[in-house]
Amino acid sequence: MIRILLVDDHPSVGEGTKVMIEKEEDMQVTIVDAAGKALPLVQEQEFDVMLFDLRMRGMNGIELVKEVRALGKEAPILIYTGYDIGPYFNTLIEAGASGFINKTEPRDQLILSIRSVLKGKVILPIQLFKQLRRMEVQVDQGGKEEQVEEEQEEIQEDVSINSREQKILIEVAKGKSNREIASDHFKSQRTIEYNLTEIFKKLQVKSRAEAVLKSKQLGIISDEEINE
Repeated sequence: MIRILLVDDHPSVGEGTKVMIEKEEDMQVTIVDAAGKALPLVQEQEFDVMLFDLRMRGMNGIELVKEVRALGKEAPILIYTGYDIGPYFNTLIEAGASGFINKTEPRDQLILSIRSVLKGKVILPIQLFKQLRRMEVQVDQGGKEEQVEEEQEEIQEDVSINSREQKILIEVAKGKSNREIASDHFKSQRTIEYNLTEIFKKLQVKSRAEAVLKSKQLGIISDEEINE
């Protein structure tokens, strides 16, 4: 039996995914709706594959991957999300993720990804694959072969925004002032100003409006989150 841990803070999505996966007779899914609840389970039980949502309240998928790897667990971890993972790719790979699959993929692709990652394969969306650098062997006029690194497409910027900074960006996008954000998050206004300075540096922007625009472009925040 293939034991699968699914961590997703949207119960309906988790239950639907469990039903899809367990149509396979050799797969069994355990669901938890928060990253904090997953860690004790990972310590107590052994799982063959883990599926983590990327954006969750509290601890996000990136942080959860790091925590699980810190426990010495080597089971493959798939990031199962509806968001663009391009901006987080390097961070997730360094954290120990084994691959990525979009929630919009059909059931057979999800099952194939689970079985493939168990065989040691890396699961990578084709759109992201096209953005990665590739090594290409070229033959020069003298007949010598040399390896050159070539950009196939422009790579999206690697921006590592943590869950706290993401929440602040959402508040900024809603038009709230630093004082209002500080009050909502039980922080000092000075702390929020410092957080925004760090966010501006990471996004390489100089204003709140630019930060919101770039965050949307990179998939860090969405209109749905802003309108909640």
